[in-house]
Amino acid sequence: MTTAKPLRVGMVGYAFMGAAHSHAWRTAPRFFDLPLQPQLTAVAGRNADGVRAAADKLGWESVETDWRRLIERDDIDLIDICTPGNTHAEIAIAALEAGKHVLCEKPLANSVEEAERMTLAAGTAAKHGVFSMCGFSYRRTPALALAKRFVEQGRIGDIRHVRAQYLQDWLSDANAPMTWRLDKDKSGSGSLGDIGAHSIDAAQWVTGQNISGVSAMLETFVRERPLAGDLVGLGGHGDLSSDTPRGTVTVDDAAIFSAKFDGGASAGAIGVFEATRYALGRKNAMRLEVNGTKGSLAFDFEDMNVLSFYDSAESPDAGFRRIFVTEPEHPYVGHWWPTGHGLGYEHGFTHQVVDLVTAIGEGRQPEPSFADALQVQRVLAAVESSAANSSQWQKV
Repeated sequence: MTTAKPLRVGMVGYAFMGAAHSHAWRTAPRFFDLPLQPQLTAVAGRNADGVRAAADKLGWESVETDWRRLIERDDIDLIDICTPGNTHAEIAIAALEAGKHVLCEKPLANSVEEAERMTLAAGTAAKHGVFSMCGFSYRRTPALALAKRFVEQGRIGDIRHVRAQYLQDWLSDANAPMTWRLDKDKSGSGSLGDIGAHSIDAAQWVTGQNISGVSAMLETFVRERPLAGDLVGLGGHGDLSSDTPRGTVTVDDAAIFSAKFDGGASAGAIGVFEATRYALGRKNAMRLEVNGTKGSLAFDFEDMNVLSFYDSAESPDAGFRRIFVTEPEHPYVGHWWPTGHGLGYEHGFTHQVVDLVTAIGEGRQPEPSFADALQVQRVLAAVESSAANSSQWQKV
């Protein structure tokens, strides 16, 4: 039994991210000592039958079919936004103005203008002890958090190169059905914002440097998809009947760009980024490599419990060594299993809840803040602008 004050959560949306967030809210207080006790108070969704089924399955106490009712409720302290990007700004701003803390999935919004309004609202709310955070969950992967620790400790020296990829293949079937992720009005962008945003945030966070300029290309390989079919995971199998209507894909299928980092006190690094959902055989290869003057770090989420580290002074002829990030002294790991028993995708969301609730309980701004997420949004906008102008260099 806990005596901690409750943190009553209302979640908007209950699909893929809703399930991941629900698991995190349930799990975090069972493995970590938190200053507040999360309670899964209510979940909102437009489909009455669907949201009731989700509440029963995911452990929520009550339901709403309008997110506005969720914000109006006196028994809700925090709004967790797990909806498509076109709804983020309206929900987040309304929640903050109502005095509710906010956790918002990434990317923060569908445009810089929306993200700026959200950041302004977050700054005003923070003055009154109401906090917000954007859900870049890969920051909470222990191996990637260890990489940041090594950079901060100076173990790879001054950073020269950043190499970031996010490779998936769930959209490779040209007849997979049309979903909201392929509609720019709902999603803002395709691979760029859906997965590339994670790479941008991780690269800036690990290096401690912001991207200051880009040169980019975007490509859409399949421009029409069936509007009907069976969804399986994120993709699925489209209805190929002759009379099945097809929808127009209005987002990028793949993004690639070169980048310059601001460097802070030293000369900025240069970077190369790639994001695609067409890399056959790659299921969730979120990769980051950083090369410095003393050593290098490399991470691949498909081997998520491992950080590869090269120390030029320690063993210059030995190449990279694999660090199995399951020791108690590694970030977050001491709260889980004995050494050698790895973690999974869902643990990043649990750690996200831990960091958010701890910051709220201590009365300080959690990270990444909306301002941090706005910087990512500006990079996304610069990439789109460069790609639309023959890959011309675009300042962020």
